[in-house]
Amino acid sequence: MSATTARPPLANDCFLRACLRQSTPHTPLWLMRQAGRYLPEYNATRAKAGSFMGLATSPDFATEVTLQPLERYPLDAAILFSDILTVPDAMGLGLSFAQGEGPRFAHPLRDEAAVAALRVPDLDRLRYVFDAVAAIRRALVTTDAQGRRVGRVPLIGFSGSPWTLACYMVEGAGSDDYRLVKTMLYARPDLLTRILEINAQAVAAYLNAQIDAGAQAVMVFDSWGGVLADGAFQRFSLDYTRRVVAALKREADGQPVPVIVFTKGGGPWLQEIAAIGADVVGLDWTVNLGRARAQVGDRVALQGNLDPNVLFAPPEAVAREARAVLDSFGPPQRADGGWDGHVFNLGHGISQYTPPEHVAALVEAVHTHSRALRRGA
Repeated sequence: MSATTARPPLANDCFLRACLRQSTPHTPLWLMRQAGRYLPEYNATRAKAGSFMGLATSPDFATEVTLQPLERYPLDAAILFSDILTVPDAMGLGLSFAQGEGPRFAHPLRDEAAVAALRVPDLDRLRYVFDAVAAIRRALVTTDAQGRRVGRVPLIGFSGSPWTLACYMVEGAGSDDYRLVKTMLYARPDLLTRILEINAQAVAAYLNAQIDAGAQAVMVFDSWGGVLADGAFQRFSLDYTRRVVAALKREADGQPVPVIVFTKGGGPWLQEIAAIGADVVGLDWTVNLGRARAQVGDRVALQGNLDPNVLFAPPEAVAREARAVLDSFGPPQRADGGWDGHVFNLGHGISQYTPPEHVAALVEAVHTHSRALRRGA
């Protein structure tokens, strides 16, 4: 089977075009954690799987939940259902999810011997992720009005950043103060540096394998970069994310593969983040989108940045705030008048308590208002 037969063209490529700062008929939209606990059908599938890890390690279940939000909403991209901690789990740290609790590692990195023993994992231990990527790509194929086989929307692969993974690997779980990993950072930076170097190699290999399996864009989640002090962020987070970006494949099946980098709390370092070579910089809700665009110019596209808590407000308020984000991004800046370079998203992941009908109001508002803006430009 040829690559063309296996991977047909996209019916909706707005997301990829926006990532590459090309003109789009509307502002594309997807949501971080769009496949998740706010959807009753997700919870039903998780119950069938028996546990979160049972869900995440099954390509069939991962495909099912990845597609669930696309059945409800006309989103412009799918994102692989997985977890950012699959890589350290494959390193032998013993990942588990207790009911009602967050992730926990049985063997956190707390001493010199544990750090010395750390290795880049065998990617075969993550085969279930790559199988899921391939299965989702197949499941996204449909037939258009002319009877042609097309992909519905692009598929995004992802990983945690080297620093964010290190936080969990040292703390052993989520943290409110990052006391253990920051103690290592200041007291034994040599140990943390070794962890980060191995993580950077592992994350790059992991994302490249997702691209080989069919991911059409990839995202690096630096979820905890914003907890670092200035100087420490550049040394222990940004530099290793840069290494990952530099090692990624940027083309597959003859098409560009955009790279998105998102640092929660990264607003103070926006220009530095924009300079590491990614195609898109994600912004949280604390950043003014228009000012961010003025800072980065046409170097990168921007993704974001609605406060997820807006989705608890009534649908008319959701629509109003969505329009405000689009208005903040501003008018076209291309010489040909094209509208480019914005991917609408939340400023962080969607809450499990979000009413699904409020998401429908958001999607409708983004698509409708962004089309109206283009007509009026």
